[in-house]
Amino acid sequence: MSVRRVALLTAGGFAPCLSSAVGGLIERYTEIAPDVEIIAYEHGYYGLLRGDKVVIDDEVRKNAGILHRFGGSPIGNSRVKLTNAKDCVKRGLVQEGEDPLKVAAERLKADGVDVLHTIGGDDTNTTAADLAAYLHDNGYELTVVGLPKTIDNDVIPIRQSLGAWTAAEEAAGFAANIIGEHRSGPRMLIVHEVMGRHCGWLTAAAAVEYRKWLDQQQWVPGIGLTRERWDIHAVFVPELALDIDAEAERLKAIMDSQGNVNIFLSEGAGMHEIVEQLEAAGTPVERDPFGHVKLDTVNPGQWFAKQFGEKLGAEKTMVQKSGYYSRAAAANAEDLRLIKSMTDLAVESALRGESGVIGHDEEQGDVLRAIEFPRIAGGKAFDVSQPWFGALLSDIGQDLVPASHA
Repeated sequence: MSVRRVALLTAGGFAPCLSSAVGGLIERYTEIAPDVEIIAYEHGYYGLLRGDKVVIDDEVRKNAGILHRFGGSPIGNSRVKLTNAKDCVKRGLVQEGEDPLKVAAERLKADGVDVLHTIGGDDTNTTAADLAAYLHDNGYELTVVGLPKTIDNDVIPIRQSLGAWTAAEEAAGFAANIIGEHRSGPRMLIVHEVMGRHCGWLTAAAAVEYRKWLDQQQWVPGIGLTRERWDIHAVFVPELALDIDAEAERLKAIMDSQGNVNIFLSEGAGMHEIVEQLEAAGTPVERDPFGHVKLDTVNPGQWFAKQFGEKLGAEKTMVQKSGYYSRAAAANAEDLRLIKSMTDLAVESALRGESGVIGHDEEQGDVLRAIEFPRIAGGKAFDVSQPWFGALLSDIGQDLVPASHA
């Protein structure tokens, strides 16, 4: 296959890998196929529909390595679903009666794009698959190679998505400052809300990273500086059953003995119960173009704080969300290594004309490969049976009971 021009786009929510992944793709093309032209659509599928693009010139190619130092996305993100024509019309991206897939396809044709690199989660990459299928059915062959971006680490069948390790590390650092508030009042309840709509991996991994930090500290119990007060006392994830009354009884004993309780909460934990409660009360629950509940309108952390605050007799409660702090961070060393391996393979796959999403395929021996688009899906549940998670819960005195809906 002859590749003359490739296009890049980043889409969905941010993760600590987007800037680096863009830089890595530019670097790899420059190394092994310097004659290939590169463009980038600004703000993902939003820019593709509008025709907003930048040309990656020699100056950018020369300085692409600088992108590894930054978080966020230099080319911009958005949440646009090409098969949701109603939403695209509402946002002025297409005209009434137009098919967004057709508009996007015609744009790619007009721009002479041979390869499209999508950097995003399951929604981004399944949308890319829809686009590639449409192009194929209409006589235009386009190679689409995706990279898996999600701090939730919940893309099926990919072992580790880009940015998740960094997000866990950043969430742990955020928690260290927030939990420092535990002596700002007597009987203090702190809820650290972590991103994770369907999957509790990030919350669990952040908790483990935070407790590694605790292991490195020295304590002065005689003046009240104790590990017990700084520790995590509960970890709630969507994949665990939650008996609020039983947990409240356990946590109240901790509150009574030391004067504070710290909870790590996945934003998706208890979501079924919260949504049911709101809808039963006649409160509308907003959803995004992909049909996901808009979690910032539901406020899971506040809901949990209210439930437990009353039962624990807390005099003061604090809810802090680490998501936006974590997701726009620059990639750490562990993620940079993963990004390098994935971007290198993404370019090689593109030059071979091999479409798919790059990742370690859990269903094929964890081999790093271009995974077929039809096999990509979101909502991979966190495996709570993993020994490291069981050890975490055992250490903090919490029972491990899988949720029936997980």
